[in-house]
Amino acid sequence: MFRIGDFSKLTQVSIRMLRYYDNTNLFKPHFSDETTGYRYYSAYQIPTISLIVSLRDMGFSVAEIKEVCHYDTLNDLKSLLTKRKNEVENSITEQFSRLKQINDFIANINKERVNMNYNVQLKSLPSYKVVSLRELVEDYSQEGMLWGKLGEFAEQNRIKLNQVSYTVYHDRSYKEKNIDIEVMIGVDELGESQGEFVFKETEPVNKVASILVSGDYTNLKEAYAYLAKWIEDNNYTINGIALQSCLKGPHNANKVEDYLTELLMPIC
Repeated sequence: MFRIGDFSKLTQVSIRMLRYYDNTNLFKPHFSDETTGYRYYSAYQIPTISLIVSLRDMGFSVAEIKEVCHYDTLNDLKSLLTKRKNEVENSITEQFSRLKQINDFIANINKERVNMNYNVQLKSLPSYKVVSLRELVEDYSQEGMLWGKLGEFAEQNRIKLNQVSYTVYHDRSYKEKNIDIEVMIGVDELGESQGEFVFKETEPVNKVASILVSGDYTNLKEAYAYLAKWIEDNNYTINGIALQSCLKGPHNANKVEDYLTELLMPIC
């Protein structure tokens, strides 16, 4: 049996923490002398306190550690640790994403932004013959999947395509989940629609404000803000759903810096 000070040295756990674990009923002394109040510990308790310290360092709460200490099998412990591992990995991913946002923001502050003044052009859009695919997807990252499905459909059915391609975001407001996205590619001739793959002619648009955005897709947010200011300053109003056309992207550019996206906003 060891008094609390000696047990503290043997386990490298402070007296303060041993008393705290006792008071929270997480780890009790093997014996407490009611007369002197001294706490005595057994060497057989060392594996338990070692487990508690390890779990604490992994971020488990006292309540969670109590639950672990009552587990009967190692499989239960392994299951809990696997769950914690997944939580930590997700947290790391989120933190790296935040770190990238911070670094990008710092870079934007420290460098001269060549894209701060976009060249807005006014033009009209004729009616196009297209084959389209419209789905409700989990988030914006799924747009590439839609393009892949549409391209595969066109290839399997030997559809003659042209250079026209647009993405339409049909939601009336910005959404982070369950996004209504339509992708479309120009065709030489209209075919017969098959399920979710639809052949159609798009409606002509009398007037759109168009700007070209270079580089990473994260630049689009700034471009939309610029376009909104331009529309307001020039006394126009939005008159339809915005279109995006990927002129250069993952399909035909090796570097993100070479990406080129056209934003088209119907106005009147």
